[in-house]
Amino acid sequence: MDLSFTKEDLEFQQDVRDWIAEAYTPELRAKMAMSKNGYLDKQGQVEWQKKLYEKGWVAPNWPEQYGGPGLSPSERYILNMELSAAGTPTVSPMGVSMVAPVLMAFGSEEQKQKYLPPILRSDVWWCQGYSEPGAGSDLASLQMSAVRDGDDYVLNGSKIWTTHAQWADMIFCLVRTSKEGKPQEGISFIVFPMTLPGITVSALPTLDGPLEGQQEINQVFFENVRVPVAEALVGEENKGWTYAKYLLQFERGNAYAPGLRNLLKKARKIASVEQSDGEALVRDTDFARKLAAMEIKIDSLDATEQRIFSALSAGQAVGPESSMLKCEGSATQQAITELLLEATGAYAAPFVQDSFAVARGGQNADIATPEYAVPVAPSYFNYRKTSIYAGSNEIQRNIMAKMVLGL
Repeated sequence: MDLSFTKEDLEFQQDVRDWIAEAYTPELRAKMAMSKNGYLDKQGQVEWQKKLYEKGWVAPNWPEQYGGPGLSPSERYILNMELSAAGTPTVSPMGVSMVAPVLMAFGSEEQKQKYLPPILRSDVWWCQGYSEPGAGSDLASLQMSAVRDGDDYVLNGSKIWTTHAQWADMIFCLVRTSKEGKPQEGISFIVFPMTLPGITVSALPTLDGPLEGQQEINQVFFENVRVPVAEALVGEENKGWTYAKYLLQFERGNAYAPGLRNLLKKARKIASVEQSDGEALVRDTDFARKLAAMEIKIDSLDATEQRIFSALSAGQAVGPESSMLKCEGSATQQAITELLLEATGAYAAPFVQDSFAVARGGQNADIATPEYAVPVAPSYFNYRKTSIYAGSNEIQRNIMAKMVLGL
């Protein structure tokens, strides 16, 4: 793998930097600085994603035939690196990075034409219906039923941990269409609108204390929801487990290193301001050692990601490597939020429920904490989830043990 950038790559890098400097407005930057989880509210999120769409960069991994920009592997890496280094919002993955690849690989031509363009434009918001109260890491035990009634499926059951379901126009969902054979053999992959009668979205409380309507996760209830089979079913009936595994390669196999560098940069900046024994915390020997160890870890993860993504660009499939990236990336995210909490110290204690309001001005005058400290504790608590979602890290280690070591 050649890690050196060509002249053309460096010109592209400068193009990305120039575009970010103009498109990433002070208003978006101020709001993003107050984010608890790397996303904005829906209005801000859509605004940013439409900017990326207009530039052609909202879906850098999409094939050109579906609207992708045709970037080289090095250009995709540069784009991701520069966006992360600038601290821009993360593109909501449910549409662009998760359901879209499944539709491209297994959907009908009608489904591709109907769903892919609005996903690319961020005109339609998607959520994911995988986990259930009794089926999390053991996803094959899901029980939400889809019973055929003429030309429709009738859906009953619930999904849980459904990110931004309150904003979603569409959902992609795993449902049980058969109880015959092994559990994995009776699951189907379907897509349908969230506006259908019988769907109820209920907010789930989280430790970062979001305002009503701004919650990250929900439980979604389905009571006798009717969806047309011809429109909803992706691929073949009872083959959804295959499609689900394909999707999880994209959910788990993301590049973590660029975003981690931005978090580490934030920790170093706070430590340069905060004091320890009369001097900047960043000069404290023990804390400086932690920063250095974290930087080495990120460098190692970055090299591993480049190696894996280089293989992907050569046409190789993602296998257990996606589980490895998920484990190491999520664990490192949690470790850096711990460093941020340590660097901020007592200033992290005051709680601001509406952190985005700080960016609008005047919301932080009555609490004894600097603005940079406002999202630190909420982010720390929010990131406790990363080793659980997309399949817990314990499950990922089992996958690696089976696929790599043959255990």
